[in-house]
Amino acid sequence: MYDYNLIIRQSSERVFEVMAPRVSEEDLGRIKDAFAFAQEKHSQQKRKSGEPYIIHPIAVALIAAEELKLDTSSVITAFLHDVVEDTDVTVDEIRERFGSDVASLVDIVTKKKKEQYNITKQGDNYKQLLDSLHYDIRALMIKLADRLHNMRTLSSMKPEKQMKIAGETDFFYAPLANRLGLFDVKTELENLSFRFRCEQEYEELEEALYQDKLANFARQEEFTHRCERLLKDKGIIAKVVVYYRKPYSIYRRMKQQGVDFKHLDNRYYVRVTFDDGVDDMMTDKAQALRIYNILTDYFKEKPGSFMNLIDQAKENSYQCLRVMLLSKEGVWEDVQICSYDMVAASKIGCMAELGNNIGDWIKRFRKVLQDIAEQRNDSQLLEQISDALYYDDVMVFTTDGTSYILPAGSTAIDFAFKQSEETGLHALYARINGKLMSIKTQLQRGDCVGIGTDERITVEEDWLKHSCTYFAKSRIRRYLATIEDPMIMRCPLCRPLPGGETIGIRDENSRVTIHRRSCPEAIRLASKYGDSIAAVELKESPSKLYPVTIGIHAIDRDHLLADLIDHITNVLHLGIDALNTTTTDALVDCKITFFVHSQAELTRIIRHLYDIKGVDEVYSL
Repeated sequence: MYDYNLIIRQSSERVFEVMAPRVSEEDLGRIKDAFAFAQEKHSQQKRKSGEPYIIHPIAVALIAAEELKLDTSSVITAFLHDVVEDTDVTVDEIRERFGSDVASLVDIVTKKKKEQYNITKQGDNYKQLLDSLHYDIRALMIKLADRLHNMRTLSSMKPEKQMKIAGETDFFYAPLANRLGLFDVKTELENLSFRFRCEQEYEELEEALYQDKLANFARQEEFTHRCERLLKDKGIIAKVVVYYRKPYSIYRRMKQQGVDFKHLDNRYYVRVTFDDGVDDMMTDKAQALRIYNILTDYFKEKPGSFMNLIDQAKENSYQCLRVMLLSKEGVWEDVQICSYDMVAASKIGCMAELGNNIGDWIKRFRKVLQDIAEQRNDSQLLEQISDALYYDDVMVFTTDGTSYILPAGSTAIDFAFKQSEETGLHALYARINGKLMSIKTQLQRGDCVGIGTDERITVEEDWLKHSCTYFAKSRIRRYLATIEDPMIMRCPLCRPLPGGETIGIRDENSRVTIHRRSCPEAIRLASKYGDSIAAVELKESPSKLYPVTIGIHAIDRDHLLADLIDHITNVLHLGIDALNTTTTDALVDCKITFFVHSQAELTRIIRHLYDIKGVDEVYSL
């Protein structure tokens, strides 16, 4: 049997012990008062495990105090975070007893009960938390502490509850911790989620990692000791340690690379950590570069592997110099060089900047979430949250050296919208490292990108499939909504045009798909769902172009293709998107793709093409 009274007393005293050196006697008294108040209000409640409920608020307060280094109001809020939701206490009572700062935080972290949710219950909760970033990031930190303890004790829940909580953690809380720079919190959350969602795969990877450590221990020891000796000989005391990646990180990398555990590179990394005060005359960057020079004088460096993540830090503020070094056994070792302060900052992330007016990172993240917070009843909110809380990022540059941080997997479309909405809406091509490329090209870290625009070019619907950022997607959707009814879509098989003979078929969600009247799919649906036929019309717009492909059958002759191209581009003023020709026995078959506004325009173009000598037949494909 557990002695719960002893656990409660020892855990609460640990919170007071951690906070005592950081706060005044008065504030420490307020923290103790918050504990007593929470203990009284939760006295009749128990957790699913059967333990007294107060153990949970104490644990959250300890995480807030010890692991996240939060302030007095935050620790008080951690003790009180469930009293409004689970007891008869009101926010006004909290304000009267503990002040408006604590009351505001408690109000933010309290889930609002509604008769009807704007998005979903979870979606409304996510939105409530993200809205809070506009005026106080501490609410997010408290909620992460709450979620972390819930995940640590999730084994007491039923499997279906475990899946729900683990799914929320994987979707929202772990990526949020990552973006906040809370590396340890992020790692623990995603691995606990993985463990409860996919227990068998988790255990298999844990065993594989254990066996890999045993198999490579001697070689890794030789490499780390050699590094330490090389640095010591130069007067630098550094700690060189091998860190294996956790099961979820391994699982994610295996899926991304399409390999099994045995063939996965970078199952671990080697961290070289130096004391910031080793040389007061040198910056951390200079000291890291000095260590890099010493190590690369002895070990071979893999060409192109060097990454400066001090000047070009990731969005979550993780900093180091990274390089691949060849050990004497012929293994490329992933080496990361950083100071102890850099490591400490990666544990508490953005909170390390709280003393500096929240820090530049907070300002950037507020801007990232501004559009999300402003949108109400938006069915795309959960997708936008997922886009905003991306896992990894790349830093790319404009031709004048301005840097942008984008989610890994971003394309030149995302880059164009990052520069400005106008640039994105009229992006025509990209020059990536001086090479002419499609705007749908995926960007890599360090790319130098220029965007070419044309006022006649506008957004295409397939751009959504080739963009990663919430900003680009929202602007693309908003533009498409101005030229198309969001409840109306074109059949992808027959591709009807404005002004043509069309028919609409309404689905169970009241969304109408427009077909050509000759479309076999429309005929099938009309015969089966006759009551779903809708009288709708695809409207023509001066700014909306539709891709069409025509076939031309002609007698071969000199300059036939040149005349076709000249007629289409110079006479009809159309841009050719694709062209393919084949010649058989003096007969030419040609397929040409271009863009039109309407069926009438296409009909007029086909009629004009018959004027070209040798053309026998022109038809739509």
